[in-house]
Amino acid sequence: MTADRNDENRRQVLYWRLLARLFNPDEQPALESAAVAVVDDLGLPAALLDPAVSVDTVVQRFPALAADLRGLLAGGDAPAEAGTFAPGEAEVRRAALVSKLLLNVFATGAGEVSAGQLARWQADAGWFEQALGAEPGELRRQGTGLGATLAGLEGDLVRRMHLREVLADPALAGRLTPSMSLIEQLLRDKANLSGVALANAKSLIRRYVDEVAEVLRTQVEQASVGAIDRSVPPKRVFRNLDLDRTIWQNLTNWSPEDERLYVDRLYYRQTARRTTPARLIVVVDQSGSMVDSMVNCTILASIFAGLPKVDVHLIAYDTRALDLTPWVHDPFEVLLRTNLGGGNDGPVAMALARPKIVEPRNTVLVWISDFYEFDRSQPLFDGIEAVHRSGVRFIPVGSVNSSGGQSVNPWFRQRLKDLGTPVISGHIRKLVFELKSFLT
Repeated sequence: MTADRNDENRRQVLYWRLLARLFNPDEQPALESAAVAVVDDLGLPAALLDPAVSVDTVVQRFPALAADLRGLLAGGDAPAEAGTFAPGEAEVRRAALVSKLLLNVFATGAGEVSAGQLARWQADAGWFEQALGAEPGELRRQGTGLGATLAGLEGDLVRRMHLREVLADPALAGRLTPSMSLIEQLLRDKANLSGVALANAKSLIRRYVDEVAEVLRTQVEQASVGAIDRSVPPKRVFRNLDLDRTIWQNLTNWSPEDERLYVDRLYYRQTARRTTPARLIVVVDQSGSMVDSMVNCTILASIFAGLPKVDVHLIAYDTRALDLTPWVHDPFEVLLRTNLGGGNDGPVAMALARPKIVEPRNTVLVWISDFYEFDRSQPLFDGIEAVHRSGVRFIPVGSVNSSGGQSVNPWFRQRLKDLGTPVISGHIRKLVFELKSFLT
């Protein structure tokens, strides 16, 4: 019991010290000295207690800790190294590692931020994501739950950085890791950039677009491939033979005397799928609150544009509507042509989209917006209702900002739900599944 109580006290010291540093950057001498004694007693480096030392630096100096950190907060089996410690001591050790991750990620301070500080925080956040069982950057890209909190912290750091000066210096710009928060700032400020700064901004945008495209392309490949066309008779070839069904349906023809199954009918699988090209029309609200959705959905549109028998059209709007279809295969060019901010006029975008609907039942219209149209709400909803009733598959997607917060006009949310077309929210995988099921 004495050993258990001692281990519990040591854990309490580490966690009280963590809380003190999170809410007040100034050191509390008594807690600091007690924490140093605990870490030293565990045989762990004192650098674990120093928020100025990155997790990367700790791991470089003490490589054995990398395995302890990965999956640390994911549950499941404990790291192999934990088996060399008594249960109580292993928990104290775990508390020391957890404290390091939490302090480095969540104690972001105040004031100006340098490119190096941002890069270090991004690396530390990557270790925190690995501790949760994810890949570095994965939770921030998802933008939901804890990932939304991380994205919000990153966004605050980006806003506190003198981004224009950093971009003007190739050495500093090279230290930046592209993220949604950074891309949001670059897209907002691109009109004020020129020369080297603009070239570096474009390079960062291109890198991020390529990274997200790879993730979304994998999701498209893994999603459902759509409904089989039951109106087309199955092709009677050997590769389509449904052996299980054939045996089951012919079991009554089993001859005990001959010990043979006599088959009087073969059954084949239906494999025919859509042969008529489907039309995908993506309408994106490019007002200031729509950055995340716009980046993801323009990239997604380009991926579907690369599929056979899918005709993709892309429209962006604020108070005016712009047809970006000629560039739909290159989301990088699309993003450079957008102008974030301004008001909303959905009916203008609907007027541009409706002539593109030739065969309603072979068309899906994805509308990405927060649907705050103010005095234009009813006209836009009337247009949506008419399109939906014509047979078009209408998919509304709510806005998600870089901090993970979602805001959709409640008036629209309820009416779209009543119409049978509820707003898709949450992870982009939901939209991938909806589109893949309809288009292929």
